[in-house]
Amino acid sequence: MAEPPTKRRRLRDVDNETSERATPSSLSHPISPPRKKKNREGIRIASPFRLTSIRDLSDAYNVGAVSLSDLVGDPLIAELWDFNYLHDVDFLMEHLDEDTRALTKVHIVHGFWKREDPNRLLLQEQANRHKNVTLHTAYMPEMFGTHHSKMLVLVRHDDMAQVIIHTANMIAKDWTNMTNGAWISPLLPKLESPPEVDGTRGAMGSGSRFKFDLLSYLRAYNTIRNVCGCLVEELAKYDFSAVRGALVASVPGKHDVDQETGTTRWGWQGLKETLRSVPAQAGTSDVVVQISSIATLGANDTWLQRTLFDSLSASRSPPQQLPSSARPRNSRPNFKIIFPTPDEIRRSLDGYSSGGSIHTKIQSAAQAKQLQYLRPLFHHWANDCANGVLASTSAPGDDVSCHKEAGRKRAAPHIKTYIRYGDKSIDWALLTSANISKQAWGEATNKAGEVRIASWEIGVLVWPELLTGDTEAKMVGTFKTDEPKIENDNGEKNSPLVGLRIPYDLPLQKYGNSEDPWVATMSYTEPDWLGRRWPGY
Repeated sequence: MAEPPTKRRRLRDVDNETSERATPSSLSHPISPPRKKKNREGIRIASPFRLTSIRDLSDAYNVGAVSLSDLVGDPLIAELWDFNYLHDVDFLMEHLDEDTRALTKVHIVHGFWKREDPNRLLLQEQANRHKNVTLHTAYMPEMFGTHHSKMLVLVRHDDMAQVIIHTANMIAKDWTNMTNGAWISPLLPKLESPPEVDGTRGAMGSGSRFKFDLLSYLRAYNTIRNVCGCLVEELAKYDFSAVRGALVASVPGKHDVDQETGTTRWGWQGLKETLRSVPAQAGTSDVVVQISSIATLGANDTWLQRTLFDSLSASRSPPQQLPSSARPRNSRPNFKIIFPTPDEIRRSLDGYSSGGSIHTKIQSAAQAKQLQYLRPLFHHWANDCANGVLASTSAPGDDVSCHKEAGRKRAAPHIKTYIRYGDKSIDWALLTSANISKQAWGEATNKAGEVRIASWEIGVLVWPELLTGDTEAKMVGTFKTDEPKIENDNGEKNSPLVGLRIPYDLPLQKYGNSEDPWVATMSYTEPDWLGRRWPGY
């Protein structure tokens, strides 16, 4: 597919080279499959995940980062669907192209189903100020579930469409000084002829499989009433063949474990099914779970270990034609959880106010028991705390003599990433809205053979073989850049190399014995760097 033209520029902007309205050249290239470079060292592919830009950091820390204007500011956008938990309609509209924002059809999908919910009333008030904004209430069968998915779907005047799966609420706070990430599809052309069916299932990670699963996800909104029917009909007309990524999503409700073959699986079932198609290196590995919220999981770690961690441990079986003695054995990976401490929140760019978006609880007796089994897994976000303990991990280059700076330690985390680090490279990476919770991933299978999920979630999982088509490809972490590079000559210069933008510094730092996670419902009297206490009243 030919590269799309870059965004047109108004005549009055030609002399303003710093205009925020101009689209960065990096966005004129497909992101998935990611941007490829080939030189004497072989194929290099930039990170399929991008970080969002941080307002109060210098340009050196925002290389490759994207702003909301970058994502939705093109005047060729005819229709925009915004799926999210929190929405500020005025904030979103401000980032659309100023000449066309009043003409763009904007659809807001939210989960505030209670008529008197203040969030619902505020959305209605804001939407009433914009004649081109339509609100849609998601199907919410679980009382304690949330519409937590974060996705933008763009339909353009040039017969192209685009899907953006990200981690930020649609509010100013998340797009200024909080760390977030985005997966951005290539521009998807319209099919030359209408499809006879909405798509075939296809191989895991393929464009056809992604389209199948995405349309299945969108259809789930229509269980009671038509919420996304017109969007399903529209996206069915587009060619997703350029997409390389596996959709990992959650749909609320009760889902049969033995559901019909060929249907999309949700929650931890979908995660496990996807990872069974992904190769993993033999030997020691770490799965690093970096999230911004941890729900109540239980007084013991049964669900965490046997449901979530077991699902994250899955991988593709070696070829059966190999003799058993020659098949590599993939031991269960070690698990690490990255979650900030009060000290890290105090020192973040927005100080304590950043902590309002980051949640766990340790006050009750049951929560204290949960902390006991989580604390050995906890690692810092910034990895520069005085009380922290340097942790060994199998991440490439992750040792005490090789510090990797991501440039986001002062930008508090709202991003969610799940990454499996093998002995020499990264096996796979997931960018998602899903935190550690039963509501997001689903309960353990009940006696009726059902998995109960409470919330809507969505994410994308990638791995090196998928992005390159080469079984010898490697994925390595990149820091303050999206572009991968080999620092040492290991005799693998001709192997395709995929970068993965890491949002946290390495090596990781374990919690000290006296350290606890940040708890937004607790009071903190020690002032943050701005001189404020928490809560601020």
